[in-house]
Amino acid sequence: MTPYEQLTPTHLLDLLGERHDQIRRISERAWNEQHDIYISNSEWYILARIYRKNPTISEVTRNVHVSRQAIHKLIKNLKTKELVTVTDHPTSRKDKCIQLTDLGIRCYEQNEALKANLEQKIATTLGDDAFNQLQTLLQTDWKL
Repeated sequence: MTPYEQLTPTHLLDLLGERHDQIRRISERAWNEQHDIYISNSEWYILARIYRKNPTISEVTRNVHVSRQAIHKLIKNLKTKELVTVTDHPTSRKDKCIQLTDLGIRCYEQNEALKANLEQKIATTLGDDAFNQLQTLLQTDWKL
């Protein structure tokens, strides 16, 4: 049975959720098969928010829909893996800045390449027209 055949929900929201979970699992497995550093989906989400930026931890917390405590735990894990550094904010003693280390940048960019490869496989399977239409539909403002 293919992963697609395992999808049985009939509601659009369920289908979107199932497909999202499936793609995330495939993406995570592709990374883990090629690298020694395990990075969870939540950690990737944080890395994406700080890539090429130097936000404060407060800014990351505001832009991510996860509790402040969870953000601090994720950042601590990323620090332990030497993917991010946390430094004092230049003007606020209360806040800290977070940025990717060189290793963090390399991991993030390698993962982006893996995701581009997965997207290409999806485009090949669906066909360019259907893939472009899917992208357009997902990027459209649904006025929710």
